[in-house]
Amino acid sequence: MKFLHVGLGSMGKRRIRNLQYLKAGELIGFDLREDRRKEVEEKYGIRTFGDFEKAMEENPDALIISTPPDLHMKYALIAAQRNKHFFTEASVVDDDMAKLIDLCKNKKIVAAPSCTMRFHPAIKKIKELVDSGIIGKSLAFTYHSGQYLPDWHPWEDYRKFYVAKRATGAGREIVPFELTWLTWVFGSVKTISCFKGKLTKMEVDIDDTYQTIMKFKNGILGHLLVDVIARAAYRVFRLLGEDGVIEWDWSTQKIRVFTVNDKKWTEYSAEEGTPEKGYIIGEKMYIDEMNSFIKAMKGGKYPYSFEEDKKILETLYAAEKSSDDDVHVNIQ
Repeated sequence: MKFLHVGLGSMGKRRIRNLQYLKAGELIGFDLREDRRKEVEEKYGIRTFGDFEKAMEENPDALIISTPPDLHMKYALIAAQRNKHFFTEASVVDDDMAKLIDLCKNKKIVAAPSCTMRFHPAIKKIKELVDSGIIGKSLAFTYHSGQYLPDWHPWEDYRKFYVAKRATGAGREIVPFELTWLTWVFGSVKTISCFKGKLTKMEVDIDDTYQTIMKFKNGILGHLLVDVIARAAYRVFRLLGEDGVIEWDWSTQKIRVFTVNDKKWTEYSAEEGTPEKGYIIGEKMYIDEMNSFIKAMKGGKYPYSFEEDKKILETLYAAEKSSDDDVHVNIQ
């Protein structure tokens, strides 16, 4: 197989590492920036192009689209129109997504939006534990996902990449990134209420904090705090059930479960693999996600769709409407 990597920034390079680890096939890259092309050629030994159409003349089997989110649909539509499998990174804007969904309906191609956290070992274990009923009926959860924005890419100026733009802002991007797995575990959101805003003096025009309360269709109540202001990185989760509690603290790479039957805590490992130099998050879930895409191209089924992704973004927009209009918002 031949893969064309569209966008050779941080995530583009990560996906190259993932596919090289998997020995997936021939890799080529496209980016308008010469410095990125040169870095990728030297570091990963692949051919790159500064002209997209020249890259497409190489007849790739699939496109890995790792551009800023507001460019995802541009390249996804091209891929679909030319009957190429494609994978896109996490979305935050849904412009032309309905058009893409309609275009892909009758095509025998894999259209794969990212759902990275569904491949995280901790999330998979939480899903398994919830489905097993070990803590009885799930009632309520609280979850905090936060990391100081300038720490995301310490090698570059945080004011100069897409997370500094309002439409694709860092806090805004992470809300659907986390909702992708929360809705996998707990189902669809029925009603949402949110406060968002810029609380820091960071030199960006974005909302750096989202405080969100959700009522799910099955009655579960959830609290999601997403921020890009926390000076220590957090992913901390606690789920209350009728017969116990599930806790996950990303920093410990462990899940703890308390049940009323045993009246004690049981620990499970949730190791995520070794991070690439300069990162704090392990590579394993990204590798597993790419492997799932490859398997889908060979006849398997990718676990997430653009229809689901569009629904997640509608939930984000409902949260923002709640904050802007100071109301609870019901979601269709």
